[in-house]
Amino acid sequence: MRGTGFLLLTLIACVPVAALQSQAQSVLTHHVRDVVESGAAQPLGRLSSSQIMNLNIVLPLGDAPGLEAFLGEVYDSGSPLFHKFLTPTEFTARFGPSKEQYDAVVQFAVTNGFTVTGGSRDGMDVEVRGPVAAVESAFHIRMMTYQHPTENRTFYSPDSEPTTDLTFPLWHISGLDNYSIPYRLLESKTDYAAAHGIPVNEVVSHATTGSGPSASFLGSDMRAAYYGTGTLTGTGQNLGLLEYYGTDLTDLNTYFKNVGQTNNVPITLLSTDGTSTSCVDTTAGGNCDDTEQTLDMTQAIGMAPGLSSLTMYVGSTDTAIISAMTTHSPLPTTIGCSWGWKPADPSTLNPYFEKMAAQGQNFFAASGDHSTWSKRNEAWPADDAYVVAVGGTDLVTSSAAGPWQSETAWVDSGGGISPDKIAIPAWQKLPGVINSSNKGSTTYRNGPDVSANANFTFYVCADQTTCTANLYGGTSFAAPMWAGYVALVNQQLAAQGKSTIGFMNPTIYAQNVTSVYDTDFHDIISGKSGSYSAVVGYDLVTGWGSPNAGLLAALAP
Repeated sequence: MRGTGFLLLTLIACVPVAALQSQAQSVLTHHVRDVVESGAAQPLGRLSSSQIMNLNIVLPLGDAPGLEAFLGEVYDSGSPLFHKFLTPTEFTARFGPSKEQYDAVVQFAVTNGFTVTGGSRDGMDVEVRGPVAAVESAFHIRMMTYQHPTENRTFYSPDSEPTTDLTFPLWHISGLDNYSIPYRLLESKTDYAAAHGIPVNEVVSHATTGSGPSASFLGSDMRAAYYGTGTLTGTGQNLGLLEYYGTDLTDLNTYFKNVGQTNNVPITLLSTDGTSTSCVDTTAGGNCDDTEQTLDMTQAIGMAPGLSSLTMYVGSTDTAIISAMTTHSPLPTTIGCSWGWKPADPSTLNPYFEKMAAQGQNFFAASGDHSTWSKRNEAWPADDAYVVAVGGTDLVTSSAAGPWQSETAWVDSGGGISPDKIAIPAWQKLPGVINSSNKGSTTYRNGPDVSANANFTFYVCADQTTCTANLYGGTSFAAPMWAGYVALVNQQLAAQGKSTIGFMNPTIYAQNVTSVYDTDFHDIISGKSGSYSAVVGYDLVTGWGSPNAGLLAALAP
């Protein structure tokens, strides 16, 4: 069933009610890990029946075929529905689960001994808390512990696919296993050197033109390089960042104080499922590292210093975080994600990513920092068809806080062909996108879509310790940059009385197969990462490239 959940949901939406009820116990996505199914993970015993679990029960779309048709029109420039995006309430009324279904899931949870802790019909989810005994009884599974086959730790997982006694299928149940621990798409120069068996001083660095300490780059330097000296600042726009841990805003304040700048963007730390929004390092009596969380903010704010709001959506399950991002007020219309993880089923978030596209939201995901995508070097969520995957480059500016001068592919930029076998989207099928030069696939999703600086050239403050210069890099920096850049695009569109740019890929792919490409993007044509090289036009290292002066005008004419 892996990778086919959304197709199954589409088919189920077309069958008679009587037939649907005969299959009522199913959950439409896959939950049992490959290593459990194959026996690669050694079972160690049952999970304690009294252990408390936090789950997120996700309901199916109410009209999956209708949503597909709507997205086809809302991103067709010739359609009367072009860019007529929906509000969360409008989306629920047209494509979401019914009130009766939602109420039934809430009652199901309470009847089975769970406490309902959150979720909403607009979010298509019900967050619950309860003991393992309730989990096993409600979903007809056994919760087992296993020895992780490649890591020195154990994990828990169901031993079979969950089913329910509801009269309709659920879409997914998040939190049933902890096999994949989310990781930051961030790398230090010292770790890179050790992994490649070279001295640290041999790691290529062009951090000679930044305006930060030791000529390191600041978020404001990225704005100068990719946007210039214009007046757009993101005013009126709301930006979101996906985070698996909270942060210590003292570190953000330290960053701006040290570089002689002031942050005027209101920051909201929002827990989506009860996860703590605090992150204190060991040196301060805790054990949480907020390096990723802080740099995400500095890059987004550096690009769009006049944002009306920046919300950190903090949670422990992907569906709870993404659900909140699709319903929160104010709605974040541009979102950055600098984390990677491996879901049991890569179709799990499809309904949410399609919902974002229908609501005019853009989700930018870092493409990774370990070169070519593979089963062992996962691409998720960057290889989802409705996500903008952001790769890495090595940027040189003409001076401190100065304009773009040159750019090559970053040696560890993540990219390639979807290891999750996600079908190639329509925009990558356009003539001129995939060719013998870039070696892309005509069957599966290719990535990244765009890119920005990711080399070890940044100034970073975190964990209430001494800030670092030219130590950290990664596509973690590039994704929030792009989220900030699109806030500028949306500001200009709003000034013209227009809607947001929405999901960007259909627009940029269509434009970039025309003669205007070089004015929209810096075409990265030198450098390589793993199996792929940067080439003229689209490639599987840097995508279309980084923002050029003409891109904003092309997206917000």
